[in-house]
Amino acid sequence: MRPQALKSLLDSVLFQSKIPDEVLIIDGSTNNDTKELIQHLNLNLNLVYYLVDSEHRGLTRQRNFGVAKISKEMEIISFLDDDLFLEPTYFEEIEKTFLENNDAIGVGGIDLKENRYFKKEENAFYSSFDFYELDGWVIKEPLRYKARKLIGLMSDLQPDIIPAFSHGRSGFPPNGVVYQVEHLMGMSMSFRVHLFEEIKFSSYFEGYGLYEDFDFCVRALSFGKLYVNTNAQVWHYHEQGGRPNQYKYGKMVLRNGWHVWKLRFPVNSLNATFKWHLTSLLLAHIRLLNVLTGPKRFSALTEYFGRLTGWVSLWIFPPKIEK
Repeated sequence: MRPQALKSLLDSVLFQSKIPDEVLIIDGSTNNDTKELIQHLNLNLNLVYYLVDSEHRGLTRQRNFGVAKISKEMEIISFLDDDLFLEPTYFEEIEKTFLENNDAIGVGGIDLKENRYFKKEENAFYSSFDFYELDGWVIKEPLRYKARKLIGLMSDLQPDIIPAFSHGRSGFPPNGVVYQVEHLMGMSMSFRVHLFEEIKFSSYFEGYGLYEDFDFCVRALSFGKLYVNTNAQVWHYHEQGGRPNQYKYGKMVLRNGWHVWKLRFPVNSLNATFKWHLTSLLLAHIRLLNVLTGPKRFSALTEYFGRLTGWVSLWIFPPKIEK
């Protein structure tokens, strides 16, 4: 449902230093706008287009559909959101990471659009409360992280390593380092094709499928290691088309978040359980503050009620965990 965003992505694919051997578009649109756009494009790509019906519509279903359609000789499959623009060496860097790490089952990149890291200045002081430092780069902490630090709910683990209470930190500076992680961002993640002989994207996540990437990565860890190459860079423009309303989004944050936490840590200590719930409620009420301070106040309010509804529902009918 975002044809112009898709065109921008395809333009960036066309100018890659490493052109993909095959490009599959799995279109879940309920109209023909994207199909008509593809028919009129004249791109020098091995491009295959599928417009799927309701049976295969939805993020996880479309990904599984695409995996089933790739050519047999492929060794690596990259999943990209349609609202990305790729830096020219994106695929080259992804492939290089797989070649240099035989144990890699998955590799991801980083988003430059909202990357707020900056290089640490010599002799400058950055308080650990107001800033987070990683390998000579620093980032200013948002309110939600500062609030969590005040009451002992902020993990000191590296980004994209999952703490026992699940609420970790994400995002790396564009410093050229390759980091081993436990979670890749769904907007841009790549896996060895043979992984899909073992697992698929979960049918639990319908439609928009918030945290489906988290779920898949947790299960992929049983078959190899995950890495983020900070030289594999994209611009993520967060197009609004196809997204759920904020109330549904808020419910997903809690219910899907609980699902992936339980998948990663099937047995939870009392301390980790307490921290997960307390952090979830704290973040919900910080979102409520946006009703007073943010530009989209009604959206913030409806998301807050969605989060509360999602949290209460966990005690009544918790999600079923799929191994």
